[in-house]
Amino acid sequence: MTDQPAELFKQLTHGVYVIGVGYEGRCNAFTAAWVMQVSFDPLMLALSIHPHHASYKILKEGGVFSVNVLRADQQGLARHFGSPTSTDKLAAVPWHAERTGAPVLDDVPAWFECTFNHECSAGDHRLIVGQVVGGAWLDHSATPMNYRDTGDSSRLYPDGF
Repeated sequence: MTDQPAELFKQLTHGVYVIGVGYEGRCNAFTAAWVMQVSFDPLMLALSIHPHHASYKILKEGGVFSVNVLRADQQGLARHFGSPTSTDKLAAVPWHAERTGAPVLDDVPAWFECTFNHECSAGDHRLIVGQVVGGAWLDHSATPMNYRDTGDSSRLYPDGF
């Protein structure tokens, strides 16, 4: 692929999120930018995840995930959860479990909780569709982080999405 299409992808408008997963006491979280609403009735979100990512197995086993909306000033948090999974990334960040048990970060302007509905292949990733079962908008004045404003994704998220 030439550099021009890759640069064009940086112009797509989409947010940056931390996805939390949990199952039987195992929890993990990772940075994602490929998240979107896919249905009003029922309310559903979709996210993209590489099937070799450590969180994919936990998500599939637990059948739940959270989508934590990041503020524009939380690039350090995005980098933290985009780092390799050799450490317990949740140990250094305050979080709690809501209805599904998936990790919800304490210092985010909004979050959703979802139950797994289905998945499909999307090239080298899997597209996960979940039904929204909970959520909260905690800071109406916050500006959400925009992927386009993060700069070079390979430096911001060395482990990828």
